[in-house]
Amino acid sequence: MPNHYDPSLIQHETDIVWTEDIDRFDYVREHLDQYAATRQRPVRWNNRGRRVGYSVLAADAPNSGSNGCFNRRVFWVSEDDRSERPDGIYQTGTPVEAVDPRTVSPGVWGEMTERAWGGPLDHGDQ
Repeated sequence: MPNHYDPSLIQHETDIVWTEDIDRFDYVREHLDQYAATRQRPVRWNNRGRRVGYSVLAADAPNSGSNGCFNRRVFWVSEDDRSERPDGIYQTGTPVEAVDPRTVSPGVWGEMTERAWGGPLDHGDQ
C-alpha cells in the first residue's frame, strides 16, 4: 500500500484530474510515475489497464532528479479489477497498490478503506 511513501514525493501536486467518474470505482490502483515528462498535461499511460486519473503539479514544481522528469501519480484500473469484473478475483480484497479514490487529494497518498476492500479490514491481533 502506498501510504508508506514519502509525502515529499507528491508535495507539489495542485490537483487530481479524474478522467472517469470515480463513483463507479470502489478502488483504483495508485502508481507513482517518476519519469513524467510534464507537470500539468495528462500523464501518458502505456502500461496495461486503463488510466482513470492523474495528478497535476504546480507550474514551478522542480523536477525530481537529474533526468529532468517529474513525480506524478497515475490512477488506473485493470481488466481484472472489481469495477470491470464484479464476480472476479477481487470480489473482496484488492491488489496491493489499490486505494479508495475518495481518499485521494493533492499531496495526500490514497488509503485503503472497507469500501475499497469490499468488507471489513483485518487489522490483525495486535
